[in-house]
Amino acid sequence: MLKHTPLHAAHGRLGARLTGFGGWEMPLQYAGIVEEHLAVRRAAGVFDISHMGNFTVTGPGAAAYLDFCLTNDVNRLAIGQGQYTLLCHEAGGVIDDLYLFRVKPEEFALVVNAARTSDDWDWLQTQVDRAPTRDGFHLRDDSSRFAAVAVQGPRVRGFMEEVIQGGSIAGMLVSTVLDLRRNQWGTFVFQGGPAGVARTGYTGEDGFEIIIGAEQAEALLEALLDRGGPHGLQPAGLGARDTLRTEMGYPLYGHELDESISPLEAGLGTFVALDKRAFIGAEALREQQARGIGRRSIALRMIGKTPTPRPGYPVFVPGADDTPVGRLSSGTSSPSLGCGIGLALVPVAHRAVGTRLNVGIRNRLYPAEVVAKPLYRRPASPG
Repeated sequence: MLKHTPLHAAHGRLGARLTGFGGWEMPLQYAGIVEEHLAVRRAAGVFDISHMGNFTVTGPGAAAYLDFCLTNDVNRLAIGQGQYTLLCHEAGGVIDDLYLFRVKPEEFALVVNAARTSDDWDWLQTQVDRAPTRDGFHLRDDSSRFAAVAVQGPRVRGFMEEVIQGGSIAGMLVSTVLDLRRNQWGTFVFQGGPAGVARTGYTGEDGFEIIIGAEQAEALLEALLDRGGPHGLQPAGLGARDTLRTEMGYPLYGHELDESISPLEAGLGTFVALDKRAFIGAEALREQQARGIGRRSIALRMIGKTPTPRPGYPVFVPGADDTPVGRLSSGTSSPSLGCGIGLALVPVAHRAVGTRLNVGIRNRLYPAEVVAKPLYRRPASPG
């Protein structure tokens, strides 16, 4: 049976079309994927992300334990800062990608993918006895306690202060929510209760992700729609979330990332601190880097009018034999660019920007070109 977020009833009232995702029944769309996508690019959209997992790690040994488990350098985080990072196994494959925030000197919050929450929790627990610290730390799964929404788009700044009022009381200490910078976290007060707010998102637009007690979820959504409506805010579903993140070249676990793909192959080496002390998967990743990375994740833009590329479609080298060199890990029609786009894992010989490849769609080959990430870039403002 699919699980429901605390906003499930609200989705029904808003006319959402629901679908299963990672064990949850979630909104696929409301008014329509293209309309919701363009609302986020041009104005603002609000997404239910309550299905994502939330873990807390506390204690004097929390930082050392997390630094051992995760690829990024935890010690770079000051209070109120966050970082994108990855959880790898010993062979260097990715168990999950996630966000880590330092909420207090000895308290960290992890936001993990919905479909991987149980696997992540089990893995983290099995590493407790291997942690390179004698200082105590405690893991807690807070996933069922919280709801979360993402508010994304260029007009978000116009109404966020009306919803999240006043300064922060913990984390990054700022006088207003708009003073948070990218990847910063602060705890604010919403209707008498705490609300964790991070200036992060999965769309490429400015915005915030808000974690709040499950019992306050509907009140928060109502406040956002009420204050954001005049600014063009619309509820948005998984369909628009996927087209938006694909335009940015952002990975989705189970597509660009899985336990057989390393973060170096996925093009996420920036988030792997190979120069820090030992962490799980470090030896395998250092060896992979030393011998050369054989395959890489690329972005493709279809050339001319083509059917919509979809995940799993084969990728070929023009003029070569019928053996594909890779398959699309993600594929869609881009509402912003007006063409088909995709992501694929291919041998490094075919990764250079400008390389021509073919995508097999319905037993025909259609031309595509390797392009730089992100595929979509916001047009420069006039003047």
